[in-house]
Amino acid sequence: MLDPMPGDIFRPGQVLNNTYEIEGVIGRGGTGEAYRARNQISGRTVAIKALNRQFSGNDDYIALMRREEQMRDIVHDAVVRYSECSRSDQGQVFLVMDYVAGPSISDVMARRRLEPRELLIIAHRVAEGLVAAHGRGIVHRDLSPDNIILRDSSPERATIIDFGIAKDTAAGARTIVGNDFAGKYEYAAPEQLEGKAEPRSDLYALGALLLAGFRGQVPFAGATPGEMIRRKQSPLDTTGVPEPLKGVIEALCAPRLTDRPRDAASVVARLDQILRPTSARERRQAEGAPGRRGGWLWAGLAAVLLAVAGGAAWQMGLVPGLTETPLPRADPWRLEAAAPQDGAARLSGNAPDTDTAVALARAYGTASGVMPPEGALTLATGMPGPGWPKAASDILDEMQGLADWSITLSGTTAEVSALAPDATLRDAAVTRLDSWAAASGMTLTRRIAAGPRALPVATVADALAALADCGPLAQAAAEGSYALGDTITVTGTVASAQTTDRLRAALLPAIGDRRLQIDASVLDPNLCAVQAALPELPANGLSIWLGDGMTGQANLSGVFHAGQNPIAEVQAPADAARGMLWVAIVDTTGKVFNILPNIHNEEQALGALGVVEGGLRRVRVLHRLADLANDPNLMAMRVTDADFGKSMVVAILSDRPLFPTRRPTEESVASFVAALSETRAADPGNLRAVATRLLDSRP
Repeated sequence: MLDPMPGDIFRPGQVLNNTYEIEGVIGRGGTGEAYRARNQISGRTVAIKALNRQFSGNDDYIALMRREEQMRDIVHDAVVRYSECSRSDQGQVFLVMDYVAGPSISDVMARRRLEPRELLIIAHRVAEGLVAAHGRGIVHRDLSPDNIILRDSSPERATIIDFGIAKDTAAGARTIVGNDFAGKYEYAAPEQLEGKAEPRSDLYALGALLLAGFRGQVPFAGATPGEMIRRKQSPLDTTGVPEPLKGVIEALCAPRLTDRPRDAASVVARLDQILRPTSARERRQAEGAPGRRGGWLWAGLAAVLLAVAGGAAWQMGLVPGLTETPLPRADPWRLEAAAPQDGAARLSGNAPDTDTAVALARAYGTASGVMPPEGALTLATGMPGPGWPKAASDILDEMQGLADWSITLSGTTAEVSALAPDATLRDAAVTRLDSWAAASGMTLTRRIAAGPRALPVATVADALAALADCGPLAQAAAEGSYALGDTITVTGTVASAQTTDRLRAALLPAIGDRRLQIDASVLDPNLCAVQAALPELPANGLSIWLGDGMTGQANLSGVFHAGQNPIAEVQAPADAARGMLWVAIVDTTGKVFNILPNIHNEEQALGALGVVEGGLRRVRVLHRLADLANDPNLMAMRVTDADFGKSMVVAILSDRPLFPTRRPTEESVASFVAALSETRAADPGNLRAVATRLLDSRP
């Protein structure tokens, strides 16, 4: 569980509705938090998903919570069971569901890549859960690695969670909520980008998350909406994925809906055939039967020949010592080695003779820098083949340059885990180990993580500063360092999609086994000039809401099409009444429209503007076209072909008026940037908060 924070919705020990005692926080997001709790009546451990107070009064988010609660009618071990949807005495809406103990697939991906058979087992289990959900008319729409929990760390007990879409919609979040699209772009089916979702959309997401689990990283969906749409029209790149996993992914992720399996039940049937082979030969192939690979076939033959020769030599009295007390037999024959701990060597297992034991001890010392004590290895019979000592020595040599490594050899199988300094050295180590496995005939399971163990935030900041070309690029973390498995979230604006590519190229080799999420918008030169002139200040609760003037519904994507009437309002916490508000729109032609204050409304005091609803102060700045009939002084717009492109709504909160005199209704970007730079230099402590929002007009 996470450490408590002052701003948490609930606190440990708090009892909700006289029933659920909060034990601790298990997750935080932009719209709410998740808790582990105990039902004081039944003693059952549950999970509670709660909305922050400002969203608990929002009908859209409450509707999503109600939708998620509908899942309580589904009874299947692969689907999390929901109990109720309720409201606390303080007004927060919360869901109660089963507590599923175990890591998510995302958590596992942060440590290692999943093996093909593990993924096939997970796919079978998730498909069974989808059969149950789809049978009730429920489409998940947001299936992804962080929404599947491996109960008790077991792929066979994978469990689907989070059937609602009420997830993090703050800056940097990847889950999008709205009428037009819901899901994560990386895993969403092509039809979801058009606002359509059906059961086969979940099958596409299942295939995409299987590919992500095999590669060990989130797939790149594109830097711009246009690029995302184009990428979704092409098959996913499954290069290097072994069969039968490759065929399963390609079938599930067919871009055309009709080319995918007809339903989840047919996916279950196909995976049944793959995971439950009927012939002995198929079982050996599926299980990677040890002793069937070329290297060990030869080793077994050599052992037989040596045994025959040794017997003849003993008959003639040429081999001394064979009449002594025989060595014990080791079954299985093992060697276990790990990096030293507290300066002490860690080596144990078997050796066929003293010379081999000494040679393996030296190989361990070379790899670790610490020599093991005499007698660390026990002499025994039962060695799998004459090539085993060389294979053991060679794999110890491969540990040089790696940290936290451990090796377990058992018969003809090997398990290796280690930490490489970076991704490049990790990939090189993986290549060497795979070559070792092919040469030795061993069946290898490897888990090689990429470091560094701790990545300073300052290191990432230096890389971002060097490549920023449209205002500053920010990280979610402000100080300290990133641990292995953390997500590095980069936000801001860039001058081109190529900048995003350069950021990935610069950061990915250096961050190791951490996820990189770049949520940067591409802006034209005029918008970049404004972005660069804005002060680097937090929003401090200030935000910009966009909606459709015809329906009044929120537009979370910020994309509007020809003929639509965008509306906008500046939102602030209801209790934030201090300060002066200034709002402008930078349009696609490179002009700045100063819309608050204006010639018809000189009011700037935040406390005197807008209305307070649902815990928010809402100040409308772009209005419905229908409202102009009652007040022609309002500002409203309709998207035409002359407006196509990106505009920016800018809101600045200051202690005193931002400018000494009211700005003209319309001015050039150059004029505005010069004025803003001048006022910042004259009164640098005046500014308190800045919020921006892109408005993207398309045909």
